[in-house]
Amino acid sequence: MVTASSTALPAAAVSRLHRTVIDWYRANARDLPWRTADASPWAVMVSEFMLQQTPVKRVLPAYAAWLERWPTPAALAADAPGEAVRMWGRLGYPRRALRLHAAAAAITEEHGGEVPTDHAQLLALPGVGEYTAAAVASFAFRQRHAVLDTNVRRVFARAVTGVEYPAQATTAAERRTAVELLPAREETAATWAVAVMELGALVCTARGPECGACPLRAECAWQRAGCPPYEGPARRGQTYEGTDRQVRGKLLAVLRDAHGEVEQARLDEVWHEPVQRARALDGLVADGLVEPVGPGVYRLPV
Repeated sequence: MVTASSTALPAAAVSRLHRTVIDWYRANARDLPWRTADASPWAVMVSEFMLQQTPVKRVLPAYAAWLERWPTPAALAADAPGEAVRMWGRLGYPRRALRLHAAAAAITEEHGGEVPTDHAQLLALPGVGEYTAAAVASFAFRQRHAVLDTNVRRVFARAVTGVEYPAQATTAAERRTAVELLPAREETAATWAVAVMELGALVCTARGPECGACPLRAECAWQRAGCPPYEGPARRGQTYEGTDRQVRGKLLAVLRDAHGEVEQARLDEVWHEPVQRARALDGLVADGLVEPVGPGVYRLPV
């Protein structure tokens, strides 16, 4: 549990910040299935794994299909990890599927099939890092934790720090700011966490922020400073075409669709450059996403 801390902002300003963002959220929040009152802690955990680096509109159908097949951690744990990779489909970064399967197995074996409520126990699950543990504890169990994703970090960078973008890696100063801005009451803190995240996703976006529609415009340090442009290290855009990521995705798509063993010749058809193709396949094997079952024969993990 995060403890209270002093903040550079006056208490009245912090209180006003809380009211403004939470009121905006209550009027503008998207209707998402993992936010409903009947969403289980497992459903919240699944959503958090899927939403890492993947837009909501791509997650929604995969989330629904996943929970229909595996409505509990035990249901997923009873299936092969390769089936998790298959169901992950084209969400990207498929190692998340293996990590979610490993977390489900640990929940089943160590916690009686129930997602643990304790933050430290969540953090101890395989594949669960600091952000996911805080998010599940906050959104599923309404606890008081600093939940720092890319959207939240961007809102705090602009509204509180006065810079256009946060550092590329989360800093200790950002963590202090997040802790200092947490409302004291657990229920309010949990709503605040998701409200700031939603503000970053819908209004205070990375490109083309809708400052005119932002409830924090009058309070925003970046606005008051005249919206100075970002002066940090060059922000790297994500590329995909022609990368090993693209080749890995093509190879994995063949294995997902095969529902069995696949010979090397079929994999060779999906990418013309043999050195890059071999490197991508070796990477899939090293990550546990693909298993060699004989010379030139592969399958999803069982």
